[in-house]
Amino acid sequence: MIRFSLLSLCLILTGITASADEFPPGIRSARLLPGWTDNDGNRISAFELQLEPGWKTYWRKPGDSGLPPEFDWQESTNLAAITLHWPAPEAIISGDETTLGYHDLLVLPFTARPKDPASPVELTAAVEFGVCEKICVPAYLELQAPAPGETPTPEITHALEKMPRPSSVRPVCTTRNIEDGTQLSVLLPVARIELAAMELQERPDVWVSSAQLEPEAKGTRATADFVPPSGKPFDLDPSHLLITVISPDGATEIQGCTLQD
Repeated sequence: MIRFSLLSLCLILTGITASADEFPPGIRSARLLPGWTDNDGNRISAFELQLEPGWKTYWRKPGDSGLPPEFDWQESTNLAAITLHWPAPEAIISGDETTLGYHDLLVLPFTARPKDPASPVELTAAVEFGVCEKICVPAYLELQAPAPGETPTPEITHALEKMPRPSSVRPVCTTRNIEDGTQLSVLLPVARIELAAMELQERPDVWVSSAQLEPEAKGTRATADFVPPSGKPFDLDPSHLLITVISPDGATEIQGCTLQD
C-alpha cells in the first residue's frame, strides 16, 4: 500500500477558486460547482478538482493502492441523500503497479436529493482524498457550493456523458478459495480490454485487487482477489458483482455474473 506523508490541509471555500499556494502540492483548485435544480427538486452539482500536470487522484476503487475520495455531507441543509455519478477511470501505471483514477482534472457529478422538494438544498462537504505524482499527499478540504444556476452546467453534463454505459451481458464466472479470501475469474465477451475493475456493491469492506487480464478465444478473462476483513475465504455473491470495463469502444458496466460450478 502507498504510505502518505503527514501533510494535509483544511480549507473552507464558498464557491470561489483559491490560489494554488493555498492547496497541498499538486492541486491547482477544488470546489463544488453551482449546478442546477431539476424538475423533481434534486440539486445536480459536482466536485471539481484541478491538478498540476503529471499529478493524479483516485477512482472509488483504486485497485492495489490509493486513497479514494470520501465525502461528509452532514453540514448541508435540506439534504436527504447523495448519489455520486463516477466518470470512467483511467489506468494509471507506476512501475509494476496499476491503479485507477484521473489525471489533470476530475469533475465528479452528483445528485443531491432534498428532504423537502419545495425548499433549496444548500451543499457543504468535507472531502478527504489523495493526490500523487512521485509521492502521495492526503488532502482534507471543506467546500461550500454557491447557489444553483438556472440551466445545466456544461462541465457537469460533459462529465455525465463520460459515465460507463450499462450492459445487459451477464458473463460466466468461477470462484476458488485463496489463503486470505476468494478469487473470482470471469470471461468477458470483449476482445480488446484496456482495464476491468471489479467491486462488490453490498460489501464495501471487501478489498479487491486489480484484475489480471488474459485474452481467450471468446473474449478476455479477468481475474481478481477478494479479501474480506476476516482474511479468510467467504461466499461471494455474484449478483452483487459490478465490473467496469474500458475498451477502445468506450466504458461499460456489467452487473453480476453467472456462477459456473
